[in-house]
Amino acid sequence: MPHLQLAPMEGVVDHQVRDLMTRIGGIDGCVTEFVRVVEQRLPRRVFHRLAPELGNNCLTPAGTPVKLQLLGGQPAPMADNAARAVIAGANAIDLNFGCPAKTVNKSDGGACLLRQPERVYAIIKAVRDAVPNSVPVSAKIRLGFEARDNYLENAHAVADAGASSLVVHARSKADGYRPPAYWECIGEINQQLNIPVIANGEIWSVEDYLRCRERSGCDNVMLGRGLLACPDLALQIKAHLAGTAYTPMGWLEVCTLLRHYFDLCRPNYPDKFAGNRIKQWLVYLRRQYSEADQFFELIKRVQQPDILNAHFDAQQSIHPRRAIERSA
Repeated sequence: MPHLQLAPMEGVVDHQVRDLMTRIGGIDGCVTEFVRVVEQRLPRRVFHRLAPELGNNCLTPAGTPVKLQLLGGQPAPMADNAARAVIAGANAIDLNFGCPAKTVNKSDGGACLLRQPERVYAIIKAVRDAVPNSVPVSAKIRLGFEARDNYLENAHAVADAGASSLVVHARSKADGYRPPAYWECIGEINQQLNIPVIANGEIWSVEDYLRCRERSGCDNVMLGRGLLACPDLALQIKAHLAGTAYTPMGWLEVCTLLRHYFDLCRPNYPDKFAGNRIKQWLVYLRRQYSEADQFFELIKRVQQPDILNAHFDAQQSIHPRRAIERSA
């Protein structure tokens, strides 16, 4: 069976989403949102705030392993803070060379480093040397910065520096998230490296997974927006590969998931912002579920938690048959 990872989507996939998604099943590993590293030594609480799983042997409540992700542009601070992260409980470190955000790139982090493969090498090598051999150090890259040009150089830099595995987002920074994904470029990397290569980008369905596997040669993939749009996509992929029957999640199940997330988020935000995270998730779900589009239109301007709960209640009465079919 392939190893399927949940992508570290900044500002979207927090520890609560990791919890909910891994409870559904099919996901074999997660990566945290990035911990920004500059000059200072970070206190233990910073690591635990973004990765509370550190207090649970780096596992989600469902038992899925979680890697701690670091982002920064200087080898020494990255190495120092990686060592501190291990002391704080991390048992795997992931290094971000793929973030395309302008604010991150302007402050010497993420995908901008791909313009200088020697810097990618230096950062990974410093981190690898700073943490125990038992702690895997992985990395994620894109296919380049302005263009898809030096991805082989960067991939070799990652492997030569001692990384245990490499995730490749099949677009350049300039490509952003616009389709298509250039899976064939991952295939070139996969053919040349002697470490595991994981494909990422534009996998929205089982059919996309199969096409990605064919073009990249990678059985293992990282799922981001596709998994948010279709929360049981990992289960669907594994069922297809195993040749077993599987009934995809219906809207009521997804709506129940959203409501649970709403309940989890409420204590963390003022009432007027309490629904923002579920609205954000609905933007992805609209791609897969027509009901999500309708629900989003109903609640997009609603701020009061009691009214949001009333709309959730109404979904049960609008779609009762689906609940019966699913429980049968």
